[in-house]
Amino acid sequence: MFDALIESPWAPCLIWAALYISDYYLTIAGARLYQAQHKISYEGSYEITPIFQADVNALRRVSPRFLFVLVASTAYLWWMRSLISPSDAAFGFYVMCLGSLFLLELSVHVRHLRNWYQFSRVVQLLEGRLQYPRGVLLRASAFDLLLSAMLYLILYGVTGHPFVLGGALACAVLSINHYRLASRHEAAARPRLATG
Repeated sequence: MFDALIESPWAPCLIWAALYISDYYLTIAGARLYQAQHKISYEGSYEITPIFQADVNALRRVSPRFLFVLVASTAYLWWMRSLISPSDAAFGFYVMCLGSLFLLELSVHVRHLRNWYQFSRVVQLLEGRLQYPRGVLLRASAFDLLLSAMLYLILYGVTGHPFVLGGALACAVLSINHYRLASRHEAAARPRLATG
């Protein structure tokens, strides 16, 4: 059944669109819960991805940026699949690309569910106030993604499936990106701390 889904020209596009849409709306739901409480504070935006920060901060249900990325990425996925048939040697690369998109989104969905639990249940039990500097938030994200990459890499070792390898690579790349963003943010904050 899994191979039939991957080989379909439309099913991967529909699954991707559903995952991407649910990611955005879970982000908005998490941001709404975050803004309704006052015990946990993040420096900067609740949203990590810079291009969506303004929309998430404003709790926009419809974001032109999000719609553009959704349409462009879904069209690109469909275009890629239209060029490659399951009998082509390059089909494994296409499957790896699908895994990078889908499994990265699943890892992000786990974070959304953890945030929902934290802001709807745990925050009520906290005493005092927690403040997360941006660098700490980005490093925590990098570590989460690194754990997902390691899990997918172990699964790839067991299955040998390029779909799972794609997930491992995507999570590892985004983990490195968030680690670099954290380092840059902390480096930019040092002069302010020294002069403050």
